[in-house]
Amino acid sequence: MTSCIFCKIVEGTLPSEKIYEDEHVIAIMDVMPVTEGHVLLIPKNHCENIYEMTEEEASHLFSVAPKIANVLKEEFTPAGMNLLQNNGAPAGQAVFHFHMHFIPRYDQTDGYDSNWNPKVEEFPQERIQEIAEQIRRRFGN
Repeated sequence: MTSCIFCKIVEGTLPSEKIYEDEHVIAIMDVMPVTEGHVLLIPKNHCENIYEMTEEEASHLFSVAPKIANVLKEEFTPAGMNLLQNNGAPAGQAVFHFHMHFIPRYDQTDGYDSNWNPKVEEFPQERIQEIAEQIRRRFGN
């Protein structure tokens, strides 16, 4: 994909601060980090989002994720870490090549806010059970 910034980074035509690479993925420093140690894990094969990834691509990417997280934990000793992955513009995806953010967390003032707003009144237990059944049917259960 000639217009994809992450494909250009994978090809080596755009510079990046690469911290990990193997045959299938690269991990780079985010150029607009939220916290110290903010890293992106990216498949080398262009997949716009999770829906386009094969199980094999996803399996390999997620097998590397603990390696990246543990190196960040050892190096920066964060109090916690957010893994963030957006699919589609309505979900906040801005670069349309799958990537996962590793955002080390230090305290409540470190610059990241996930703004979690549960909708408990909209989803009582009965509705959650209905949704679960609807999804289970798709798996043949």
